Amino acid sequence: MKNKISKKNIEIIDLFCGTGGLTCGLKKAGLNVVAGIDNNKTCELAYRNNNKTKFILQDIRKITPKDINEIYSKNAFKILVGCAPCQPFSLLRTKMRDKNVQDEKYNLLLEFGRLIKEVKPDIISMENVPQIKNTIIFEKFLKILNDCGYNEIVYKIVYCPNYGIPQKRKRLVLLSSLHGKINLIEPINVDKMPTVKKFIFNLPSIKAGEQSLLDSLHWSANLTELNLKRIKISKPGGTWRDWPKNLRCQCHKKNSGQSFTSPYSRMEWNKIGPTITTEFFSYGTGRFGHPEQNRAISLREGALLQTFPSNYQFIFKENKNSFNDIARQIGNAVPPRLGKIIGMSIIKHLQDQNVI
Repeated sequence: MKNKISKKNIEIIDLFCGTGGLTCGLKKAGLNVVAGIDNNKTCELAYRNNNKTKFILQDIRKITPKDINEIYSKNAFKILVGCAPCQPFSLLRTKMRDKNVQDEKYNLLLEFGRLIKEVKPDIISMENVPQIKNTIIFEKFLKILNDCGYNEIVYKIVYCPNYGIPQKRKRLVLLSSLHGKINLIEPINVDKMPTVKKFIFNLPSIKAGEQSLLDSLHWSANLTELNLKRIKISKPGGTWRDWPKNLRCQCHKKNSGQSFTSPYSRMEWNKIGPTITTEFFSYGTGRFGHPEQNRAISLREGALLQTFPSNYQFIFKENKNSFNDIARQIGNAVPPRLGKIIGMSIIKHLQDQNVI
């Protein structure tokens, strides 16, 4: 570009925005997100109220390039970002790849590509599970980018703790620019392990099934009498093998269940936490037991381990989202801290290219 642009002219649209994890992080990096688009009505209030950003309730398959261009200002420096639903590309489902093609979400990445082809944003960013790079859909997406002039496409598998995110999450992050090569910034704070304790230790104690009077999101799922017995004898970092045989699940007694040691187990204070899934509230679906209290982690604790700000709200008087709805919003989100890293990488690229 011949003339430098003002930072205020940089505008971002967040596709598949969900409850706003990526938007939150980009804004914390100092970038201007002008709109988020998603077809999940349950995410609207959390996205809009926390980020003070326009939420467009629409299926991406019905969004046209004209719709996108009308959101941007006339002379905007356009950035288009998004995380297409990752469930079709999860580790479990990639083992069933032929069946994945039948998943209605499988082709949504190509809808992202369709909009890129017509809008030609200055910069694009895509985040998803690592397994996506082994799919035909990803190959087609890369071809679309190459055909559109994005000749410097950089993608890498990110180990989230290297960027200060307290969970063993790995994500693929792709960046490309029409103004030269763009790289994800190098890991930060690599000598400071982001432990569970640093993120959730100071929350008030609650029981299984209880909701804190101080923070309505600090709310944990109930436990059956049997699971309460199990968690009471579970050690931080331990497994179901620590239990007496009469408390073990039927699946643990089968050869096929011997290797699954994370379900029904507790986190450890001074270790990195597990990947936060949409069922992180359930003691039986992973290492989601609280390190000390006899319960699974609460919705607020899950959000904090996802690096949402402590004041990020998911519960509003005017909506009727269920406990499970909120858990899905949190588990499906891009960790805001990863969003901030992406934003910082974009700013560094623009500075290096003398664009701003």
